[in-house]
Amino acid sequence: MGRLVLLLLLAFLMPGLAIPVPPALKALSNLHLSTSFTSRPSVVMKYSIHYIEQKIDHFGFKNDKTFNQRYLIADQHWRKEGGSILFYTGNEGDIIWFCNNTGFMWDVAEELKAMLVFAEHRYYGQSLPFGADSFRDSRHLNFLTSEQALADFAELIKHLKRTIPGAENQPVIALGGSYGGMLAAWFRMKYPHIVVGALAASAPIWQFEDIVPCGVFMKIVTTDFKRSGPNCSESIQSSWDAINRLTRNGTGMDWLSEALHLCTPLKNAQDVQHLKDWISETWVNLAMVDYPYESNFLQPLPAWPIKVVCQYLKNPNLSDKKLLQNIFQALNVYYNYSGQARCLNMSETSTSSLGSLGWSYQACTEIVMPFCTNGIDDMFEPQPWDLKTFSDECFKQWGVKPRPSWITSMYGGKNISSHTNIIFSNGDLDPWSGGGVTKNITNTLVAIIIPEGAHHLDLRANSAFDPMTVLLARSLEVKYMKQWIRDFYASPRKKH
Repeated sequence: MGRLVLLLLLAFLMPGLAIPVPPALKALSNLHLSTSFTSRPSVVMKYSIHYIEQKIDHFGFKNDKTFNQRYLIADQHWRKEGGSILFYTGNEGDIIWFCNNTGFMWDVAEELKAMLVFAEHRYYGQSLPFGADSFRDSRHLNFLTSEQALADFAELIKHLKRTIPGAENQPVIALGGSYGGMLAAWFRMKYPHIVVGALAASAPIWQFEDIVPCGVFMKIVTTDFKRSGPNCSESIQSSWDAINRLTRNGTGMDWLSEALHLCTPLKNAQDVQHLKDWISETWVNLAMVDYPYESNFLQPLPAWPIKVVCQYLKNPNLSDKKLLQNIFQALNVYYNYSGQARCLNMSETSTSSLGSLGWSYQACTEIVMPFCTNGIDDMFEPQPWDLKTFSDECFKQWGVKPRPSWITSMYGGKNISSHTNIIFSNGDLDPWSGGGVTKNITNTLVAIIIPEGAHHLDLRANSAFDPMTVLLARSLEVKYMKQWIRDFYASPRKKH
């Protein structure tokens, strides 16, 4: 399979899960919908941990098996009179990690008199439908879908309203970022009687089929580097041929392995391709987490990390060796900002709190997002989108074939104007904004664009270093949510 297709499948093995992965797929990581928020919350995060028994299959009647779904509750600022419930639609990872890194919800809890609920997505964290066997084969994974996850969320909210005195007649607002933002939007679309509105941050709900050009994602990544330093993107583009020329023989591979301080030396052409995949993913991750202050999400990073990286990439017209020595300095910003790394590990690009194995399966079934590069509008090697090759790799890995049209059939694609009360926020630095809603659809399906904003910057906690654009975005988001809450209390309410 081609480099870009593989890179965006995201199929790293999770620690402790001895499931074979084709060598090509091992080059992947959490590039997809990597969900980062904050490293310095402005409030103390205290929550309680709970479990609810959920059906493994909400849509069939033959399977009565159940599993325990984990969820967290923080109710320090909740008020029974005039309060609200902010419901985080958990995505592809451990829910405690998301809870501890979603500062916006904590910052607005008091103002909205809100109970905070963080729901873990099935097949991630501790919410494993078949325990240790959950990832054993495609039969056990058959219930890992967005539809089943949304049904879990609906059942959980109904349970909370039945069991928590005072919650029964309160409005619920869904919030999420990245894949979680997609789920928040889809939750409002599919269960409007359960949630009064949704904040869908950096939610690429249109990154499917041919709704947006397959090259838009990598074009935005390239633009981020181009605007961060002179000749920066050009240096990266020149590096691919430099790598190809240097690695034509074993001597060149040895030199490059040493120059890049790789933990595992390059031995063959497959290793070289893995190297280029890993470097490509690094540039993509930097584009997503190009935050205006030091952060510690995917890796410990400085403020505006791409600007720091680009300081080493000012001249593309160098010898191959000198250029790649500069590439090492740039990579070192991402992988060794703390100064603790003795070598660079090509199998590690981000936090283990994200569930790459589960996401690999989802990407091979219903979350099929086309990506491509042409080497002209972007700084990467040309790679077309090849659905057949992608499908063959998925079948080899999981024994399933992707359904590229299912998400648009299920959730409407661009035909969503009949829905209401959804905020779609996107930062213009975020490559995922290319597949997001960036213009108002109606007066209740609204788009908020955040100049100088990377991947769902608005869901991070308030910071003294935040650009005014994100402060304004958060203020507008709260304004909409307050209006939804007022509308709820002003209208006759029904028990759910």
